[in-house]
Amino acid sequence: MSHIPATTPTPADGSSEGPVLEDAAFETMRTDAVLAGRAMSSGQFLAGLIANAELDTVGRPDRLARDMWPDVDPVVVQEIWDRALAVGLHAGRRSASPRLYRDEMDRVAGQLAEAGFHAMAGLVSRSRRLVAPEVASHPADGEAGHGH
Repeated sequence: MSHIPATTPTPADGSSEGPVLEDAAFETMRTDAVLAGRAMSSGQFLAGLIANAELDTVGRPDRLARDMWPDVDPVVVQEIWDRALAVGLHAGRRSASPRLYRDEMDRVAGQLAEAGFHAMAGLVSRSRRLVAPEVASHPADGEAGHGH
């Protein structure tokens, strides 16, 4: 593997540890992103196979919820199914346009953390940072309406 020269100046003592560490950190982040993407793609493929198997083994979509919990009151199962559908649709909307929901995701993460749900808050925060990172503002952005 060839070494790409760093554009960061070397420290005054002549050591080049800074650029090497930066290159290593970038390579780690790149590798992490590629492998995480592969894992997610594989997970989605498997989820599709599972969904196919769920329907194929039960026969009709209206039987899916009852099939999963045959010993539970069908009314309760339907309530659970409806709630899961609402959650899935909500998440789907956010995933389609994550930047539109940046503030909402920050607010929700804060509410979860304040309530002591730190693991869930961390998940929301991580997802928000991944799909809707902060946008750097240009100094001129605040000058609208001043004849510029």
